Amino acid sequence: MGKDEPCGEAPRDKKQFLLRLSDSLWRELSAWAEDDFRSTNGQIEFLLSECVKKRKKKNDIRVVR
Repeated sequence: MGKDEPCGEAPRDKKQFLLRLSDSLWRELSAWAEDDFRSTNGQIEFLLSECVKKRKKKNDIRVVR
C-alpha cells in the first residue's frame, strides 16, 4: 500500500477519470501536496475524501459506493 492510498483500499478498487484543471489551480494543488508530502494526485484524492466526509457528517447522509 502506497502513502496516498486510504487504509484497506487496494489500487484495483480505484476508478480512473480525466480531470481538467487550470494551470493556476494545478500549481496551487502541487505546492500544497509538496507541503503535505503527497503526490498531487494523492492530495486531490485526500481533499475530495475530506470534503465527502464533511458533507456526510454535516448532512448525516450515506455515501453510495
